[in-house]
Amino acid sequence: MTAEPLSSGQFESALRELEECVRRLESGGLALEESIGVYERGVELARRCEELLARAELRVRTLEQGAEDAQG
Repeated sequence: MTAEPLSSGQFESALRELEECVRRLESGGLALEESIGVYERGVELARRCEELLARAELRVRTLEQGAEDAQG
């Protein structure tokens, strides 16, 4: 099974947006509904980052296994 390649900057982009959500929530001053919306977006982004990291880890493990198999 081969993992689908990541498009350039997907993780970095999602992480930057997640950091912005955290900054906005920590700064306060948001209305309740806006805070909830920002929080929901942050949860989505955190899940996306976790998914992207898991896919990257799978790729690394696959490469390591291939190298070990080639060494025999």
